[in-house]
Amino acid sequence: MNSAARIEAFLEMMSAERGAAENTLSSYRRDLEDASIGIAGGLAGAAAADIRAYLDDIAARGFAPTSQARKLSAIRQFFKFLYAEGLRADDPTGTLDSPKKGRPLPKTMSEADTGRLIDRAAREAGDAGLGHDDRLAALRLHALVEVLYATGLRVSELVGLPVKVAQRDDRFFMVRGKGDKERMVPLSAKARTAMRAWLAARAGVPAFADSPFLFPAASDSGYLSRQVFARDLKGLAARAGIASAKISPHVLRHAFASHLLQNGADLRAVQQLLGHADISTTQIYTHVLEERLVRLVNDHHPLAD
Repeated sequence: MNSAARIEAFLEMMSAERGAAENTLSSYRRDLEDASIGIAGGLAGAAAADIRAYLDDIAARGFAPTSQARKLSAIRQFFKFLYAEGLRADDPTGTLDSPKKGRPLPKTMSEADTGRLIDRAAREAGDAGLGHDDRLAALRLHALVEVLYATGLRVSELVGLPVKVAQRDDRFFMVRGKGDKERMVPLSAKARTAMRAWLAARAGVPAFADSPFLFPAASDSGYLSRQVFARDLKGLAARAGIASAKISPHVLRHAFASHLLQNGADLRAVQQLLGHADISTTQIYTHVLEERLVRLVNDHHPLAD
């Protein structure tokens, strides 16, 4: 039985025994036929070295790591079938490593765009022409944005903040994060001012009087949902002339970390501020440190161009 016949037998098994969808079968067919063409003598008789050479070739041709991994997965399934059916005495894919996918860089915002966003929130919060409900919403959104950019809190930590954070007017406060761990985060003067303005407006809403939360809402949790905040933030971005698709609460958290590192902060300090249990999580920002080091050398080395 040649490679083409064995690929057909494999696809028949995937359809009959596993109920694979037509799209899945088409994807397997393309990947296996491409591999059979790319490997001298066909896929069915390939050795581990042949498959490794094929994977190296598609990597050199510019296939993304995700595409390489998908092709290898199809080849693995094919050889498991051949082995199970007694059509191969071995499985040559057993010693092959999956391609490294790499970790995508976090989305972030420039300092200029972040400034525009916050300035827009401040202007809307200070608009005396707004009706009561609109002004309340604008003051809340301004406080949320200022606090998020000042602290880098997770969105779940931000929307669930206790009201006592604003009542104390401290430069630092404790937040309980993942794993029920507490950490200390700083509050900028602008964030404290925005929170005080929101607190004063909040005090005028009788329904909020007994709430322990800084941003109360009529929800099961008792505080503003992350979805509502994300929606309001996208609306603010659009009004500030920033593509709403580029922004989310998580993007602002990344901006907090990236901008600190760009301006000289230590990676371990940023780890503590973000509440990362392990420094490896914070290392997604090492590209920022690398850019900073290149800039440092270019600006200060006597032989730099």
